[in-house]
Amino acid sequence: MKNNISPSFSRRSFIKTSALAGGGMLIGFNLFQSCKPEATLPVDISQLNFNDFNAFIKIADNGMVTIFSPNPEIGQGVKTSMPMLIAEELDVSWENVHVEQGALDTKNFTRQVAGGSQSIRHGWEPLRQTGATARQMLINAAAAQWGVNASECKTENGVISNANGDKLGYGEVVKVAATLEVPENVTLKDPKNFSVIGKDTPNVDIDKITTGKPLYGLDYKEEGMVYASVLRPPSFGKKLVDFDDTNTKAVSGVQDVVKFGDKIAVLATSTWAAMKGKKALEANWTSDSKLESTEEHDKILKGLLEGSEFNTLRADGDVKKAFAEADQVIERTYESPFLPHNCMEPMNFFADVTPEKVRLVGPIQTPAGTAKRVADLLERDVEDVSVEMTRMGGGFGRRLYGDFALEAAEISKISQKPVKVVYSREDDMSAGIYRPAIKYKISASVKDNKITGYHLKEASINSNMYGLIPNFFPAGAVENYQVDVANYDSKITTGAWRAPYTNFLSFAEQSFFDELAEVLEVDRIQLRLDLLQKVKGTTDERIQYSPERLENVIKVAVDKSGWGNKKEGVYQGFSAYYCHNTHVAEVADVVLENDIPVVKKVTCVVDCGIVVNPLGAKNQIEGGVIDGVGHAMYGDFSFKDGTPQDTNFNTYRLIRINETPVVETHFIESDIAPTGLGEPTLPPAGAAVANAIKAAKGIRLYKQPFIKNMNTKAPLG
Repeated sequence: MKNNISPSFSRRSFIKTSALAGGGMLIGFNLFQSCKPEATLPVDISQLNFNDFNAFIKIADNGMVTIFSPNPEIGQGVKTSMPMLIAEELDVSWENVHVEQGALDTKNFTRQVAGGSQSIRHGWEPLRQTGATARQMLINAAAAQWGVNASECKTENGVISNANGDKLGYGEVVKVAATLEVPENVTLKDPKNFSVIGKDTPNVDIDKITTGKPLYGLDYKEEGMVYASVLRPPSFGKKLVDFDDTNTKAVSGVQDVVKFGDKIAVLATSTWAAMKGKKALEANWTSDSKLESTEEHDKILKGLLEGSEFNTLRADGDVKKAFAEADQVIERTYESPFLPHNCMEPMNFFADVTPEKVRLVGPIQTPAGTAKRVADLLERDVEDVSVEMTRMGGGFGRRLYGDFALEAAEISKISQKPVKVVYSREDDMSAGIYRPAIKYKISASVKDNKITGYHLKEASINSNMYGLIPNFFPAGAVENYQVDVANYDSKITTGAWRAPYTNFLSFAEQSFFDELAEVLEVDRIQLRLDLLQKVKGTTDERIQYSPERLENVIKVAVDKSGWGNKKEGVYQGFSAYYCHNTHVAEVADVVLENDIPVVKKVTCVVDCGIVVNPLGAKNQIEGGVIDGVGHAMYGDFSFKDGTPQDTNFNTYRLIRINETPVVETHFIESDIAPTGLGEPTLPPAGAAVANAIKAAKGIRLYKQPFIKNMNTKAPLG
C-alpha cells in the first residue's frame, strides 16, 4: 500500500552556483537526476529561463533574497508556497524575500506543469534541500573568514553567528560563498523548528491583484504588437468554404485578415477593433462530418453501459459469481453533462515568430509541452522556442492544452508580426475544451445483508478515467470488485477539468454508498468505516489511499459538523473521498427555502500532510468546495448539431455570491510530507449536497445539475 510519501531524490549533484555581476550568488537545483547539473548558468539574471521544480536563489550584497518561482501560477498559490520551502531552509525572514516568476528552461529542467495538484508534493524535499544547501555554503564562507569550524556556526533570519559572538549577514559573505564547493549532504530542519512553513502568508501578488497592476496574460503588451480575434467554425464538424472580409477591413483599427486552416484571424490595433472586425466577417461553412447532439450522446452512452465491450481496469475476485449468488443486487446509473472551464481570464497568448527565434508569453499550465507543439507546428527546433509565463486568471485544466498559443504562433508566422490572440467569452465557451459527458453504472451484490460484490462501469465521451482511480476507495474493501470503461470517439474536444473524472465519480460512488446504507438499514457512516477496516494491513501495492487516514477524516468530520445533532430544519449530507493523494471528508448543511434546497454550510476536514501555507491552503479548500457545490447544483452544457447551446453567462448558470456556503475547514495535524490540495475538496462536495437534499426532500439524485433534475426552479437571488 502506498503511503503518499514524496519520492526520494538524490542530494548529490543538483545544486549549481554562479557569481552575479555586481555581487551576489545564484543557486539553482535540478529536481530530477536526469537533468544536467554540470550546465553553467548564465550570469545575466534577466536572461535566465527557469524550469518547473527548479528554484533559484539570488542573494544581494545587502542580504535581500530573490527567489525565482518556476512553476506556472494558476491561482493555486505555488508562487508563494514553493518559495516558502526554500526560505525556510535558507533561514531568512520572509519579509526579506522577493519572489519573481521564472521562465521555461527545457535544456536543464523537466516536468514544468501546473496540474494534478502535485507541485508542492513533488517540490517538498528538493526545494528544501536547495535552501539548506545555500545556507550551508554561506555558513562555510563565514566560518572560513573567522577561522572556525562550520559546525560551531548557526544562522537566524539571514545572519550567521559563532560561539564567540561574531556575526555576519548573508550579503557580507555571498561573494565568497559562491566560489565554494557545493556540499553533497545537508541536514534539513525538524518540522518543529519551522518558522516560515506553517505560517499564514499572503499571496506574493496580492497587491498587484487588488490594485489592477499588470500581471496576467491579458495585461501583457509590447510595442508594435497587434491583437488577433479568431473566427472559428461555428460547430464541431464544420469546415470553412470561403469568406468575404470587405466589411471587416472597413472597420477602423483593423490591419489585416489572415486565414489559417479553417480559421480566420482579424488583426487590429486593439481588441475592440479586432472583435468588431471579426463580427463583420461573412463566412460560409459546410459539414465535413456528422454534427453531434447531446440527445444522441445520451443514447450512445446508455448503449455503451448496456453493452459488453469494455476495457477492464481492475478485477478482484469473481464479480459475476458474487452477483449470481446474491440475495439482491442494487444497481444505479449516474449522469453528468459536458462542462466548460469558464476561467475568469479568457484564453490569450502572445507570440513573436521571427527567423531567429520564437518567443511566447502568456498564461499556460504546460509551458514545455506547448513549446514543443509550437516547434512542431512551425517546423522549428524546440531550442528556438522560449516561453515566459504570466499569472493566470484560473486554469482548471483548460490551460493545459495551449491551443491558443499555437494559434498565436501560426498567425504571427503568417503575418510576420508580433501577435496577441485574445478570446472573447463566447470564443472561450464555444470553441473550448470541455469536461466530457459521462455516465456511471454502479452495481452491488448483497448476501446476508453484506456487500459481496461491487461493479463500476464508466461510459464517457472520448476518454476514460486514468489508471490510478480504480485503486481508490472502495478498492480493497470489497472482495469481488471490478472497474470497466468504454468510450465514444467524438469530434467535440474534451479534456481535463478540475479533478478529472473524480469530480463526478465521487458524487456517484458516495451517493451510491448512502443508498446502500438505506437498503441495508445500517448507519451510513458506520458502513464506510466497516469497509475501511477490511483494507487495513493490506499488502496490495495497488491501493492508493490510506484506510487509517480516510477513517480519521471521517470521524473528525462527524465530530466537527455536529453530525446528527443539528437544529430542526437543517438537513445534513455526508461524503468522504480520496484523490490527488489527499483524504477529505465533508458534511453539507442544507435548508429549504420555499421548498428549494439551499446549501448553508460545508464542514470540510482535510488530511493533506504538512500544511505549508495555511492561508493559501484554506483558499484552495474553500474554492474547491464552492466550485464543487456550484457545478453540481447548476452546471449544465449541451450541444445541438455540433453547436454549443450556451456561449455566455446570461444562459450558462454559475453559482452566485449569495449562494456560496460557509466553508468551515479543519486540517489534520501531520508530520507527513504534503500532498495535493488544489483539487481534492471539489469531488466530495457534490455527493455531500446530494445526500443532504435526500434528507431534506426525500429525492435521490442521479443526474447533475441538481436544480434541473429536481424539476424545480432555481432561486435567482
